Amino acid sequence: MGVILERANDALNVNPPGGDRQLSVHGSDWLWTVTALFLLSFLVFFALIWAAKAGEKIFHYLFITALLVGGIVYFAQAADLGWSGVSQANYVGRGLVRQIFWAKYVGWVVFFPVIIIALGLLSGVSWTTIFYEVFLSWIWVISYLVGAYTRTNYKWGFFVFGTMAYLALAMHTLMDGSKNARRLETTKHYSALAGWVNLLWLLYPIAWACADGANYIGITESFIWYGILDVLLVIVTAFMFLVLSRSWDYNRLGLAFTQYGRVNTQPGHFPEKENHPAGTGYTAPAATAAGATV
Repeated sequence: MGVILERANDALNVNPPGGDRQLSVHGSDWLWTVTALFLLSFLVFFALIWAAKAGEKIFHYLFITALLVGGIVYFAQAADLGWSGVSQANYVGRGLVRQIFWAKYVGWVVFFPVIIIALGLLSGVSWTTIFYEVFLSWIWVISYLVGAYTRTNYKWGFFVFGTMAYLALAMHTLMDGSKNARRLETTKHYSALAGWVNLLWLLYPIAWACADGANYIGITESFIWYGILDVLLVIVTAFMFLVLSRSWDYNRLGLAFTQYGRVNTQPGHFPEKENHPAGTGYTAPAATAAGATV
């Protein structure tokens, strides 16, 4: 029984950390916990997708992707992989080498756009606006990544560039998105979700400045901060979308997908979107399918 209950985490023995500021065993334990949360949430979403109505699975698909990537990213970090040693010369921690985990930036490159696309679909903004916001998020993340690998105080220039991109992103999601959501009568839910997301996004620049930026806090402490933020931003937001989406009119949102594409963008009649009882074996007439414009 003692062998079964024995607690062991030998990740740092198999993949030894490097540098003066490095991941601790307790930090690895925490990262394994976050990994489990992401993978468990992924399995829940993957199971629930089979219960979702046909053509109303877009938010499931988006967050399944983000949750799986989160599991992979946190698995890598928990196993002490996906990092490089960077000298911390010319500022706090002078002469020390810090583990910079580039893996977390890979996660943000996926997390942020998924949430932006989900918010954009809910508000009904144009795809042009959504693409613009996605690129802003990539500018934000890549600027922080380059700043983390910059040895001198010039890293703060990249921090400013990334933060400017974040501020532009926040302005668009809070202002333009809310304005457009009124047209679709989703203002209440959109404002709640966008406000929640932007509150969490506000904490990322602060976390970066204290961790990879100024080296004020250690690796384990920074991962506790980032881990909590990522869980709240991705996992909690995913379940918020899942619960709230039950009351949304997908036709009004322009998200009623069929095998022919989006209903509101395709001319013609689509019998599969009518209310046919499940299991009746109803199939669209061949003439209708042939006459539809793809």
